[in-house]
Amino acid sequence: MAKQPRVLVGQVAAITGGARGIGKETARALVREGVKVAIGDLDLELAQKTAAELGGGGTAVRAYPLDVTDRESVRAFIDAVEADLGPIDIFDSNAGIMPVGTFLEEDDDSTRRQIDINVYGVINGAKEILPRFVERRRGHLVNVASMAGKGGFPGVATYCGTKHFVVGLSESIRGELAYADSPVEVTCVMPAIVQTELATGLKATRGVKPTTPEDVAEAIVDALKVPRFDVFVPKAAGVANTVMGVLPRRGREGLARALKADVALIEADHSARRGYEVRAAESDPHLEAGHQPASLGAGED
Repeated sequence: MAKQPRVLVGQVAAITGGARGIGKETARALVREGVKVAIGDLDLELAQKTAAELGGGGTAVRAYPLDVTDRESVRAFIDAVEADLGPIDIFDSNAGIMPVGTFLEEDDDSTRRQIDINVYGVINGAKEILPRFVERRRGHLVNVASMAGKGGFPGVATYCGTKHFVVGLSESIRGELAYADSPVEVTCVMPAIVQTELATGLKATRGVKPTTPEDVAEAIVDALKVPRFDVFVPKAAGVANTVMGVLPRRGREGLARALKADVALIEADHSARRGYEVRAAESDPHLEAGHQPASLGAGED
């Protein structure tokens, strides 16, 4: 017998990097389900605008300052949300950046920034929320990774490494929770290229339809209602991953060429991406306002 979908009405969700893109659409989708939503973002002003936009229907939506690279900031975010809205039921580690450019052209600041946000941001969220979930014996951790966490794509070497980390971390946490007989759920979301600012200037691939942030948000909500670990968006990406997994290396690389996945990122239009990449570079809280990054050869999402 199929599992009955869980009712999400009245639950509390916290979303990192929730002011725009996938985070914003996930917040919107959860609001439709009657979930109280906390949006954490480094850009507090934009987060407040997003909260005001999404909270017009009466469901509680609040904005909070959040620097995912700072564990104390993550703890303060969680404490504030739980004081305002109640115990968190859903924690969505969504914040991330994606510089585009060859590995040898990537400057050290860009490398550190990706690791700080994409790796430590997820670690900090998990380390702060999971003890609360485990103690309450309920809760659902959602880590947004990428199809880049399942393969290596030219033009985003460090990004791929960070997303491989998110997938591996999520799998290990899931196994440890199961070993401890904990009912806490973990979901790892692996979208293909999503039509957000992050994807500006990227080439299209073959065989996988364009994915929108609304598609990813819908898949996340579905996984919250009927819990599952692997969430590929679109589903065809999961099929492609399965096929790739059984092919020898030459076959995988040949298929990647046929799908144009080998050039989708490395042949990006960097002039089109410049606005995004400057904004992503400024996401480093240690940079002074107006600071120009030393190199924009590797764009950030």
